Amino acid sequence: MNSPHYFIAVPLPSSLKEKLAGWQRALKPELPFKQWVHPEDLHITLKFLGAVSEEQLNMLIRLMAQIRNFNSFSLMTGGLGTFGNPENPRVLWTGVERKPELMDLQQYVEGIAFESGFKQEKRPYSPHITLAKKSAGKTDRIPEVKSRYTGHQPIAVNQVVLFRIHPGKKPKYGIEEAYKFSRGREQ
Repeated sequence: MNSPHYFIAVPLPSSLKEKLAGWQRALKPELPFKQWVHPEDLHITLKFLGAVSEEQLNMLIRLMAQIRNFNSFSLMTGGLGTFGNPENPRVLWTGVERKPELMDLQQYVEGIAFESGFKQEKRPYSPHITLAKKSAGKTDRIPEVKSRYTGHQPIAVNQVVLFRIHPGKKPKYGIEEAYKFSRGREQ
């Protein structure tokens, strides 16, 4: 039997999910992507883990409890960007501010994952919220469309979640464990 797949992420507030779902509805007729992320699945990935054994999961859950000592902080999100060929992108995303607190949190999560037996990510961390994946064809509309989506919205970061991936379901990400920060302001 295959091991379930997991990732660690910052969950988004409902208000931001609703705003981004509106962007997705407006963008679908304009941009050729095969897969649009379900609004309930929108998040900021800190670490993709992939297949996780029960032993790794137990260690990860135990070590992640330490993350509760982090302080809450806020971030700005907004704008559109892509990964891959600009005319045939792999991913359409909205940006996330590269705030030191977020970068420290991601590095901490990366360290916990490494200690739990996962490979360290070699690519530099690029915080974003994926809106769509897998371009369905070339388009020259991306620059024009990106110029219309420039608004920014603040979000409070006061917890980290271990998500389990449920292929074939919508939404497909389920909360396995949530780690609310014990320090900082209530948000």
